[in-house]
Amino acid sequence: MLFGSFATEIADTDFWWNLATGRYIAQEHELPVPDPFSYTSDRGEETYSGERRVRNFNLTHEWLAQLLGYGVWVVSGFAGLVLLKSALLTFFCGAAGWLAWRRSGSLAAGVIASLVGLPFLLLFASDRPALLTFAFVALFTLILERYRDSGQVRWLYVLPALQVLWANMHGGFFMGFVVIGAYFLDGLRESARRNALAATLAAAVVLSGLNPSGFGIFAVLSGYRQSYLTQTLIEWAQPPLWGPPYVFQILLYATAAVMAWQWRKVRICDALLFLAFGAASLLAFRNLPFVAFFAPVFLAAYTPGVQRLNARTVGGAIAGMVAALLVWQAANGKLFQLRVADWKFPEQAAHLLRQLGPEQPLFNTYEYGGYLMWAIGPEVEVFIDGRALNEAVYADYRTIIYGDPNDPGAAQRLLDHYGVDVVLMNGFEYVSGVVYPLILQLGAPSNTQWRLAHEDAQAVVFVREGSGALPGMSLAKSGVTEHLEASCRLSVEHDRELSQCARTLGFLYLRAGDAQRAGPPWNSISPPGPMGTPRRSRRWRVCRRCGCLNPTADSHSRL
Repeated sequence: MLFGSFATEIADTDFWWNLATGRYIAQEHELPVPDPFSYTSDRGEETYSGERRVRNFNLTHEWLAQLLGYGVWVVSGFAGLVLLKSALLTFFCGAAGWLAWRRSGSLAAGVIASLVGLPFLLLFASDRPALLTFAFVALFTLILERYRDSGQVRWLYVLPALQVLWANMHGGFFMGFVVIGAYFLDGLRESARRNALAATLAAAVVLSGLNPSGFGIFAVLSGYRQSYLTQTLIEWAQPPLWGPPYVFQILLYATAAVMAWQWRKVRICDALLFLAFGAASLLAFRNLPFVAFFAPVFLAAYTPGVQRLNARTVGGAIAGMVAALLVWQAANGKLFQLRVADWKFPEQAAHLLRQLGPEQPLFNTYEYGGYLMWAIGPEVEVFIDGRALNEAVYADYRTIIYGDPNDPGAAQRLLDHYGVDVVLMNGFEYVSGVVYPLILQLGAPSNTQWRLAHEDAQAVVFVREGSGALPGMSLAKSGVTEHLEASCRLSVEHDRELSQCARTLGFLYLRAGDAQRAGPPWNSISPPGPMGTPRRSRRWRVCRRCGCLNPTADSHSRL
């Protein structure tokens, strides 16, 4: 069940720039420094001390994982990458279950431990090198547990070699020091264990310096905390102390309570690992999976009565729930999605841009930068992408895409400053459903500087008049409205959680005075509520009651 559930379609926008980087390394036999994919990466001065160091780190720290991912793609295509992702997450959960079984003596506890994190681990079923850090933490813990149980030093020999691989696959490699260090402190009172683990830790630390950034990871982590760009990313935000995903908080608090209750029995290494990875999970969303690994193991090890769980009774209940879940997932097409979510990416627009060549400066939205790197890079360089490389450019990007309420001409001046002749963008910010003001600005009939050259459900392409790009291609500006509607329908059809765009469209038509177009389906679509039922907008109901909907004939131009 785990393997099929984690085999989700490729929908993560950051997947593409990792694959493009792997292809570049394989073909050019060099790391991507300086950045060959974006013409803005090195522009401007540092906005905080060490920004260039962080930039070089972001360009190189995952190089081996990116090369591996490209190799898998060459051999087995996108299906192979989906299966690789699923295998890593299944191993992560399976390791937790195996440890819980070994520590508690209860097979039922092991099965529960392997499944309990599934609801929120599905949120992390993205095709990124970060999955390797989750797998390495699990693997290191398994190896150290075997050494602790058996006392055989040969189990430790492999850790320094694994540490070198990890240090070239993802910047989270320093977590290996944390895991080994916890077991080292746990074994201080036994000279043999102390000496063996001290040597292993020292070798792992020294050899991990064999990566493009050496030991710069710690300065980079400090830089991330200074970076405004990094702090705007959801994955670096702090999760709520209580709120979605609730399974995370329940596991965290329940484990803390049980370990405090049974403190006399708690191993030193367990306490240290829980404190370290529990604190990491509270600092950033990206670290939540560590709680799904350690918490079930410690709950199984220290909760009184776990050993007496009736394997037959509990196993029957678990089997029934798993079977029901499998049937539901299969019926909804959620198992073994060995494909790319093509509906999310601008394939046709990218094909169009191949005709432009590298001479036409491009502006693109943040979420499409990675795909464009793969589809048309590095011959055509992007404006921005998900690698978080330049603080000043990101600030300009936000001004271009969202505008400046105190300076209506700011976006156009920045487009002029960067020499942009072509704009490729989507109309909505996916999660919030907010319409990017830039698409309305460039798509306004009164804006004679830009013409609409292409529109489909995924993207629009605007071309500066007189630039010579895409001659003869011109669409009516009403195509912007058609793009917004088609894009929103597509999002709602494929992912109900992305349905905020419908509410936004309804409000836009209300503001344009077109009550008829603001009606169904836009006023009836909204994200599912707590019980799975749609939430109707309060603002919509108020507008209906107050009679403020006055239709006009020209909603396209008023939008």
